[in-house]
Amino acid sequence: MRHTRLPHTDLDVSCICLGTMTWGEQNTEADAHAQLDYAIAHGINFIDTAEMYAVPPRAATQGLTERYIGNWLARRGKRDDLVIATKVAGAARNMDYLREPPIRLDRRNIRAACDASLRRLQTDYIDLYQVHWPDREANFFGPLGYTPSERPAVAIEETLAALAELVQEGKVRHLGVSNETPWGLMRYLRATERDNLPPIATIQNPYNLLNRTFEIGLAEMCFREQVALLAYSPLAMGLLSGKYLDGARPAAARLTLFERFSRYASPQSIEPVRAYVALAHDHGLDPAQMALAWVNAQPWLGANIIGATSMAQLASDIASIDIELPAEVLTEIDAIHLRQPNPCP
Repeated sequence: MRHTRLPHTDLDVSCICLGTMTWGEQNTEADAHAQLDYAIAHGINFIDTAEMYAVPPRAATQGLTERYIGNWLARRGKRDDLVIATKVAGAARNMDYLREPPIRLDRRNIRAACDASLRRLQTDYIDLYQVHWPDREANFFGPLGYTPSERPAVAIEETLAALAELVQEGKVRHLGVSNETPWGLMRYLRATERDNLPPIATIQNPYNLLNRTFEIGLAEMCFREQVALLAYSPLAMGLLSGKYLDGARPAAARLTLFERFSRYASPQSIEPVRAYVALAHDHGLDPAQMALAWVNAQPWLGANIIGATSMAQLASDIASIDIELPAEVLTEIDAIHLRQPNPCP
């Protein structure tokens, strides 16, 4: 396993990060603990979760993922060997059950969310605390177009000041954002410099062969401002494995179980996915491992967040760290991308 130092921190994290959002919905607590045991045994020290998990989000399962991790930590010990990241939800998206509404990114909400995560995780500190999505209206979770909105939103400066309090109190070590735009990230960075607040170390955004929009603006910003990408959906919700080609819907797979996950399962993804899968097979590669290895090789990567519902998937995903893609594969990947750029933003 390779490790990297997250910028502005003392955190050395595994380049493969264990994502957990299916725990409590598609995975039981026993499944979760087995995944954690396997991942740690194979060099992973970075675990990512969120207060709203499991997904799909609903009141009955909210917080279960953090509880599963907390129970495992209590059993295992050695908390300081791990880097635990979690997230505070932004303006409510039909999730008023998270805490007393209105759900916003203000001081009251942030402090309540952090304290609840600490209790569920059974720890007295969070290594990386991330804003899950912006409080304002913006083009995240898929849309590329931007529609100006005057909806009131908590100012980024107010959110950052509340997060800084948690760092000062020792409840949180470092800060990150997620599903952010170039404007939002730069606003955070400007506020940290102007007000001498804790820096933003990471941005957790989608990044995969079907969605390289991170490269349009954010990649240069992260390179020049030293913010590491935590890439989520590196397999485009499993599409890049090829298992959904030709309308297939494997039993117990996410897109089979939940119709809401349509971001990548769109008509425009079919031909690019077919091309990437064929490319992998032509070079004797597993399509999912090829897609993950491509993310692993990107210069702005802090960590690649994998998610698995079976131990076989987990083992295969982790093994992608040992794959170095040949130059001809990388060249053909770019050629496929240029034929139909970002079919699923």
